[in-house]
Amino acid sequence: MTNSPTLRWVKSSYSTQNGGACVEWAPSNTSATGVVPVRDSKNPDGPVLNVSVPAFAGLVTLARSANL
Repeated sequence: MTNSPTLRWVKSSYSTQNGGACVEWAPSNTSATGVVPVRDSKNPDGPVLNVSVPAFAGLVTLARSANL
């Protein structure tokens, strides 16, 4: 999947407003396809990482457990 302009991107609650650790994902695509698109919000035209729902859940678990 490419960085489609039709995707509605949501910034992670772990991202900061001053430009640090900015990650976005497209939940509407996830519910439709079972694939979680993830991108760097500082580079919205850059590459998109597509992961499975279980892999994304693992990333969320890791973020929650990390000392950010």
